[in-house]
Amino acid sequence: MLMTTEPGDLVVDPTCGGGTTALVAEQWGRRWITIDTSRVAIAIARQRLLTGKFDRYRIKGEDANGLANGEKPNGNGASPHPGFVYKTVPHITLKSIAQNPNLDPIFAKHEPILDERLAACNAALAKVAKEVRDRLLVKLAAKERTEGKKAVTDADRRRWELPKSLKWEHWEVPFDTDSDWPKELQDAVTDYRKAWRAKMDEVNACIAANAEQEELVDQPEVVRGVVRVSGPFTVEAVQPPEMSLGEATTIEAGAGEGKFDGEPGPLEGTFEVRPVETFAETQNIQAYLDNMVRLLRADGVRFPNNKVMQFSRLEAIYQESPAGLHAEGRWVLQGQEDSDPQGEANVCVVFGPQYGPVTAMQVEEAIRATNRAGYENLVVAAFNFDGAASAVFDEYEAGKGKRGCMVHMAHIRPDVNPGMNGLLKEPARPGEAQLFTVFGQPRTSVDGPDSEGNYVVRMEGVDIYNPVDNSVTATDASKVAAWFIDGDYDSRTFCITQAFFPDRSAWDKLARALKGVVDEDRFDALSGTVSLPFPAGKHKRVAVKVIDPRGNEVMRVHRLEQLR
Repeated sequence: MLMTTEPGDLVVDPTCGGGTTALVAEQWGRRWITIDTSRVAIAIARQRLLTGKFDRYRIKGEDANGLANGEKPNGNGASPHPGFVYKTVPHITLKSIAQNPNLDPIFAKHEPILDERLAACNAALAKVAKEVRDRLLVKLAAKERTEGKKAVTDADRRRWELPKSLKWEHWEVPFDTDSDWPKELQDAVTDYRKAWRAKMDEVNACIAANAEQEELVDQPEVVRGVVRVSGPFTVEAVQPPEMSLGEATTIEAGAGEGKFDGEPGPLEGTFEVRPVETFAETQNIQAYLDNMVRLLRADGVRFPNNKVMQFSRLEAIYQESPAGLHAEGRWVLQGQEDSDPQGEANVCVVFGPQYGPVTAMQVEEAIRATNRAGYENLVVAAFNFDGAASAVFDEYEAGKGKRGCMVHMAHIRPDVNPGMNGLLKEPARPGEAQLFTVFGQPRTSVDGPDSEGNYVVRMEGVDIYNPVDNSVTATDASKVAAWFIDGDYDSRTFCITQAFFPDRSAWDKLARALKGVVDEDRFDALSGTVSLPFPAGKHKRVAVKVIDPRGNEVMRVHRLEQLR
């Protein structure tokens, strides 16, 4: 990103994941768009961005107060973005040295001084006795014997192997002295190296001053004492097409049409639509469903407190089921045995598409088909559920059994997807992979209307049904990662009008970094569990979307006219 973009450029990442691209783009002042099919990935990226803190970099054209030329403290006026102020270093090339005429006077100035110092060195060298030369050669031989010839450096040879001609050239003078040298020789070599260093300092300064400056784009100048947080951004979704799971998964009738895999249809007037063979597509869908049934049969469904419902038997029925149900079976608590493994099936399973979320229409059809077939439990297992689908589950609150079967939303681990082949590791024992995990419904209430006609939503946590003991496990509101409100929900598109983040673990770090800046009252409201007052909108419905610490997203809808 640093090598290929400039501050203010737009960076697009079609595979968001944990949001690293967006976070780095925010850090380095780039605009960004990031995309993912998983709501878990989007939730993680959103949390990282909202709780991240960054350095404030100085911008070209700013004054000491951090304002651009012509900009006023209230933000009015010109506000250019020409880029950051970077650390610069001279870009030295052979051309910048060879064609630098400013070096000639420096060489002319120091040449006679160095010649004079070299003559003094050679005069002292001629007076060195043979005994001293022999001791120096013994030192050289000892180092070669103990450390090897490769360990002897050029500096060692200059210092210990004095020339037999009793004369040094400029390039042969040692860089340092030896304690066995006569003092006159030590002083002469020291004076020569001082004069040589003075010359080289001037030469290097002259080369650097005349070379082009290179900006180090990974080292912008940091404005001390300023902490920057993420700029405003939105999280948007493409509404998936409403389609029937039953129609899409009937292998003979509709599976070949490509509906089950969630792929977009052809664009009219843009590409030529050509007929394709549907046999391969049918085989792919069948292989996908067979694989899901196999994994679910081996791993079971995990409920709260690590309770696992294992299947004593589970068979695929998608080929003969006209209602679009995919599997049926019997389940028992992990570690126990079914007294009647061949008895009547008490649970049916419907799998969501390989790509894309399960929609409200799909869930409604699955519930109707389950009730008609007389199953006690329905497990809808999918990689993603959209908000409207979560609202449908809210009407069939798990564990109460008031409207027929008990319905469970099971999130499939993303690495199970065949598109991520090779990422799924086989567990040591069946039931340890936690591939299918149930999550529940938000526990919320609405107060109102007050004297001004406003309502208030209270978020108390998330309820998860436990079929092991037919109870409901309540998750505390403080463990909720985030919850959002749409004050005028139209039953199709969730538009965030209020946002709250009760889990303070990440926010407390940000608050400490922004000490003296954060308004404590506002910060407490941001992490609260009670909404701000809002009026009833056109549709007289309020939707509450809750995201748990694992990134699971569930939603509940309240009809405001029922509260009057």
